[in-house]
Amino acid sequence: MLVSMTGHGQARFHNDQLQIAVEIRTVNNRHLKLNVHSDLDAETQAKIEALLRSRLHRGSVTLRISVKSIGEGQYELNEELIRAYWLQLSEIAGSSQSVNVESILALPGAVIEKTGADRDEIWPHIESTLDEALANLEAMRAQEGQAMQADMLGNIETIASRLESVRELAPKISEAYSKRLTDRIQALLEKHNIESAQVDILREVGIFAERVDIAEETVRLGTHLDHFRDTISSTAKAGRKLDFLVQEILRETNTIGSKANDSEIATHVVEIKTAIERIREMVQNVE
Repeated sequence: MLVSMTGHGQARFHNDQLQIAVEIRTVNNRHLKLNVHSDLDAETQAKIEALLRSRLHRGSVTLRISVKSIGEGQYELNEELIRAYWLQLSEIAGSSQSVNVESILALPGAVIEKTGADRDEIWPHIESTLDEALANLEAMRAQEGQAMQADMLGNIETIASRLESVRELAPKISEAYSKRLTDRIQALLEKHNIESAQVDILREVGIFAERVDIAEETVRLGTHLDHFRDTISSTAKAGRKLDFLVQEILRETNTIGSKANDSEIATHVVEIKTAIERIREMVQNVE
């Protein structure tokens, strides 16, 4: 079953010491891009990012996590970060302006709220809350992926139906081309009183018929449609492969339209390309 890259999940936890709130939003992206917003220490944030990478494979991910103590909190200064803020602001402001200490203390991470529990005690609660939010996100992405899968398969069947019509038209068009070309050559020869062997005419007709023959393209297009059906039904993380197949389907369709040079086939090609565009837009959002 396909999985969409777009979704939202949230979860909350509280006990007599902590309040934890997690919110995750994801949108489509060719690669996995993490944006984690929190005031947690670097080690805990690294654990959060590792957990996200183990569950999500593509998409732009925005995570907001808040961990607060209940009751009267205790605070400490993040001396290393404050020193870095001070040096950067002093360099920017120059000697003509003084750096405001209160402004530095208001910057993210300068003051750390102590929860009364150490990092190892807090992490299991953060992990379980994040797991719950991820489960909610995955459920939403799976539901949207299921809807997209049904829509894409419907468009694939539209393409297959149009392709069958093209296959039925192709021999008739080739015969019509051959007859028109033969008649035209015969008329020109008679007009200018030129004699030519029948084999020469047949050779020219054969060359032209081969140029407009689309049998190989229709076979390859049908094969790509089969591969698309198999991939979409058997692989959850299929976005990149489906994207490649859509490009190949479009390539064969364009070749059929240019080689056949027939108004009826052109009508079917337009409808096929319309269905391809619908599929392509959805594939961009598949994990």
